[in-house]
Amino acid sequence: MNLDAGDMQPLYDFAPVLELMAFGLLIALAPLTWVWLRNRHHAPVRKLQALTVLTLFLTFDLVLFGAFTRLTDSGLGCPDWPGCYGNASPVGARAEITAAQTAMPTGPVTHGKAWVEMIHRYLATTVGVLIIVLTVGAWWQRRQARRAHAQRGGGASSPMSPWWPTFTLFWVCLQGAFGAWTVTMKLFPAIVTLHLIGGSVLLMLLCVQAVQQTLHTKHLQPTLVPRSLYIGMLATALLVVIQTLLGGWVSTNYAVLACTTFPTCHGSWWPDMNFAQGFQIWRELGLLNDGSHISFQALTAIHYTHRLAAYVVLAALLLLAWRLHRAQRLRDQMRWLVGLTVLQFLTGLSNVVLDWPLVAAVLHTGGAAALLVVLTWGIASSRTAASEADMLIRPQQGRPDTTPVRTGTSKVSA
Repeated sequence: MNLDAGDMQPLYDFAPVLELMAFGLLIALAPLTWVWLRNRHHAPVRKLQALTVLTLFLTFDLVLFGAFTRLTDSGLGCPDWPGCYGNASPVGARAEITAAQTAMPTGPVTHGKAWVEMIHRYLATTVGVLIIVLTVGAWWQRRQARRAHAQRGGGASSPMSPWWPTFTLFWVCLQGAFGAWTVTMKLFPAIVTLHLIGGSVLLMLLCVQAVQQTLHTKHLQPTLVPRSLYIGMLATALLVVIQTLLGGWVSTNYAVLACTTFPTCHGSWWPDMNFAQGFQIWRELGLLNDGSHISFQALTAIHYTHRLAAYVVLAALLLLAWRLHRAQRLRDQMRWLVGLTVLQFLTGLSNVVLDWPLVAAVLHTGGAAALLVVLTWGIASSRTAASEADMLIRPQQGRPDTTPVRTGTSKVSA
């Protein structure tokens, strides 16, 4: 068992794991019960769709709370994993936390930080339970559809492949591993950044499933868009993913305040920077591979790279929103893109000039995640048109003649 050289606290202590799983299951019963009561008169496919949307919403909340945990320096509030000093909650670790807080009142371990860290773990466990339920439900739905097809020679098809939630379950387990490494590797910047982007990917996976299930339950087909517009959405999503990685690298290296003026940095359009140090990926927080401290010029390089990339992403988002408006398609997504782009600019600017306020920093992380969700929503609810004529006449493939086929980007709802 690995030991922390500072306080000899075991980094991994699985004694409370069953209690933590019970906590997660208990908390998950609330959204599960709510979905069942709200949709008790609907078909199973509608219940699964509602649960997917609710899981997407709770996962977004988890990403926001993860940002709050990181920004309040609560990531090491409990220095072991998965519990807190071998307990399922900070209540059982009161004596150990008090001793650590007394020895270092402003250190990483305090009663408040321990609770923030453990609440984040409880929420993560809850999301994991919900994704397990989604996976089981998807496979059960696939089995029922095949059984109906075999008995009656036809039947309602499953809205999506059960391999989507299965891969999502794998991904959330991987996220749990990165969460553990975040603690046990003492906020290693590369690990924390990957944990952040992993949360964004989890949101995108759940969004795809929510959109596909919503289209199925509301008898909608994907909106036809020109091929160039569809490629534009994919390219913009890729740019936002890259920018999210750069933003995570800024945050996990505490480089936000390396430049405190805008639009210049240190009074220059090209300040003194050290890119070799700044983008030395595999190293401890605040240190280089040779054990020396990272320079201020390196932190400036990290910050300014993110700022320069932001100009490119901002232009791409506004161009995409203009194209969506001009094409008169995916209007809901277009409005969200404009609003979130403005939010990102304002919160990013306030982080620089207002000395990194907590609310703005959390909103900036949430805005990046929301942008990826909206872009995924647009991509998943559309498909490319083969020609201009194809955009005017909807083919009714796979639908009975008596079933009205509509186009649109129906809002997902639980």
